[in-house]
Amino acid sequence: MQPLVSPGAGPIPGVPSQQPTNLFRFGEITLYSSHGFTANTALANSANRIFTTPLGAQGQGFTTGLTKTETNLKEGGRIPSGQAYDVYGVATQVMAANNGFEAATAAVDLPFNDATATVQTLQGIVNNGVLSWDFTQTVVDICPVMLAGAGGGVYGAIAQNAAGANSGSMNNGNGGIWMYRKHPVALPGNTTFAILVQFGSRAPAIPSTFGVVIRVVLLGYYKSVIEIG
Repeated sequence: MQPLVSPGAGPIPGVPSQQPTNLFRFGEITLYSSHGFTANTALANSANRIFTTPLGAQGQGFTTGLTKTETNLKEGGRIPSGQAYDVYGVATQVMAANNGFEAATAAVDLPFNDATATVQTLQGIVNNGVLSWDFTQTVVDICPVMLAGAGGGVYGAIAQNAAGANSGSMNNGNGGIWMYRKHPVALPGNTTFAILVQFGSRAPAIPSTFGVVIRVVLLGYYKSVIEIG
């Protein structure tokens, strides 16, 4: 008996004699990590490593364990075995925090709405901060913070009432992702890495009235191996 095929169809492809032992799963996810800076912290000439502290551990400016808001890394500074990650975008978020946030006793919810203090600090971080890859023995610059998902500059609106009280909020924007749009950075499984948040000599200090949390997000695709036999 001949197999039923369409007229003009080519030969039937051969069927493998063995079933596959693994499959690949693809998806789009983010990896993110945060660094806290307490009041009166001098930022000038500093290099601050992030993506090194996993979920639940202390570090990166926090004296209590990092929560889901601060990071989603289950293992600090390492891509899981059997999973590759391609980074096609970098974003940076600058947040004002109440004093004591590093010990989880206060919130990270202050608005940047005081042009003489908070907004000046926000501008100082955006204008003076630089991101770099830290691959243990090799450091590769990424971009200034103003290009990392910010689009450059400070955005928002502030209004002042008759009593002189400010309302509103300023931020470094949620603009388009600028880096790695054409040439993603490949991080194979077991890759050890960190991100450096660095500041030059002209960066301002954090004021005495509040703290700052900087969260860096890596956007990309992952590929993991699913063992099936």
